[in-house]
Amino acid sequence: MMRRATAADLGAIVALLADDVLGAGREKPGDPAYDAAFAAIEADPNQLLAVVEEEGRIVGCLQLSFIPGLSRLGMWRGQIESVRIAASHRGAGLGRRMFEWAIAECRARGCGLVQLTTDKARPDALRFYESLGFKASHEGMKLGF
Repeated sequence: MMRRATAADLGAIVALLADDVLGAGREKPGDPAYDAAFAAIEADPNQLLAVVEEEGRIVGCLQLSFIPGLSRLGMWRGQIESVRIAASHRGAGLGRRMFEWAIAECRARGCGLVQLTTDKARPDALRFYESLGFKASHEGMKLGF
């Protein structure tokens, strides 16, 4: 069942974010910075942190950002980030169901497109997103501090 995340889900969400090679190097479960980040997300009506709960356990998460823009006649965009599925649930179609839900949420909010980024070190994720119809139409860049 997909639903809006609550503060009680935060530990499980961070554990999911840390449960892969890339996440293990950048996430710090238990760090109080996550509490402030969750509060900011929860307070922003253009943010939606969602989880998948099965049998009382958080097994998936993603964050949706609804972004207003001037280009394309003022079109809104949906941005999908922080997608994770518990290792025990990978390969069973949960990711596809999560994306179908997220895309429907973007449509319901009036978004004209949905976008995401994926790390180049995740070729399986890239293939998965392409299987959903996403196109690598732009080159993304980041500047970290």
